[in-house]
Amino acid sequence: MGGYGSGRPSYKQKAEGCRSLDVNRLHREGCLLEGWQGNWQWLRDGEVISKIGFRAEERRVIFDYRISQYGGDWEPVTQYVPLTYTNCHYGGQRPYFCCSGAVNGQHCGRRVGKLFSGGRYFLCRHCYSIAYSSQSEDRHDRMLRRANKLRMALGGEPGTAHFIAWKPKGMWNRTYQRKRFEIEWCEDQANIAFVRKYSHLLGKGELECFKAEGTNLKKP
Repeated sequence: MGGYGSGRPSYKQKAEGCRSLDVNRLHREGCLLEGWQGNWQWLRDGEVISKIGFRAEERRVIFDYRISQYGGDWEPVTQYVPLTYTNCHYGGQRPYFCCSGAVNGQHCGRRVGKLFSGGRYFLCRHCYSIAYSSQSEDRHDRMLRRANKLRMALGGEPGTAHFIAWKPKGMWNRTYQRKRFEIEWCEDQANIAFVRKYSHLLGKGELECFKAEGTNLKKP
């Protein structure tokens, strides 16, 4: 083995629980310009909970920070991360981190938009076997989350107990109707997934309610 991030944890960490660095955000704020130097901070409720030293050189960035693992002493870490750029269709260039991790003796080198603090170094989520919470959701929860996101985008409240909001001012009618159809389709798919998973626990009356709403499933 050897190198940044050698080996992988035996469990899946969640991306939402790790500090991350987004190359596009750094680019927008001018932090990738050669010669830029400063601190990058993570905030919670307006309070700084963590920060690292950050400086940009030609085609790479350098992180300086300290880390304490498993209750041990604080150790200084300096990490060099290469940058690469691709041309955009409408001009300009888009930056990417080149992951400097190594797993089972193999250099990663993936071109990624985010690096995560899943261990000693900031590496891509593949090196740390990090998953997003949404990836562990079942179809029922995934469909409801998608429907609620669309409901709130229209200015409404999440949840099937609420009416879908009226068409926002300035939105094309066909766009509004498409979004309404997608909300209704997602919620119907959520019902189908729920009945398929829990039909053995539902009574005849409950199944009839789903059937009346268009969920065409029978109890096995």
